[in-house]
Amino acid sequence: MLTKPKPEDALTAAGPFSDDECEAVYRAIHSRRDVRDQFLPDPLPDDLVQRLLEAAHAAPSVGFMQPWSFILICDEATRAAAHLAFSRANEEAAELFSGERAQIYRDLKLEGIRKAPLSICITCDPDRAGPVVLGRTHNPRMDVYSTVCAVQNLWLAARAEGVGVGWVSIFHDADIKALLGIPERVEIVAWLCLGYVDQLYSEPELAVKGWRERLPLAELVHEGRWPQDKP
Repeated sequence: MLTKPKPEDALTAAGPFSDDECEAVYRAIHSRRDVRDQFLPDPLPDDLVQRLLEAAHAAPSVGFMQPWSFILICDEATRAAAHLAFSRANEEAAELFSGERAQIYRDLKLEGIRKAPLSICITCDPDRAGPVVLGRTHNPRMDVYSTVCAVQNLWLAARAEGVGVGWVSIFHDADIKALLGIPERVEIVAWLCLGYVDQLYSEPELAVKGWRERLPLAELVHEGRWPQDKP
């Protein structure tokens, strides 16, 4: 019979990374971009995709529930159908803006579904760890928040590998669930487009194209409590 190791035996040394390692981590964070149009057509090798999935699967999750699943989509017909679902929803979204804002919106390219060689639909199964989950007892959305951590892990690993990622969110969930056979109880968290890139914007594309500027960090940091002059 195998003896389960004691918790104290599972501990390992911890400490800061080397300067070069820290620089690489921060470079990935600060140079990560949402890619829509810079994808190259070259397919991603299987071993590279596996590394990205392993990075995603190493994400933290509340109660160690690991609610994520990953649907890999290379088939052109499926991606074409997803693009059609996006296009219908995007037209609806465009109607919500008016004037100059509406024209800027229509000029933006907001997806790379057909251009990127791979899409990954990342889902969240709220039943993965049962009805009562440690840490989710008072916040039922912790499963989704955990899944978003997996998205971020994959994105940063992709940046380190020279792979661009674009997050598509403009679609009706029912359309994508029907397309991919996703059960009703399972939530779609992200449709990601992935492909090699050789160029990235130096700043977020929406800032470069005048949609919205990055907020100053100093305005978002508060000491001790919410500022009373900001209801």
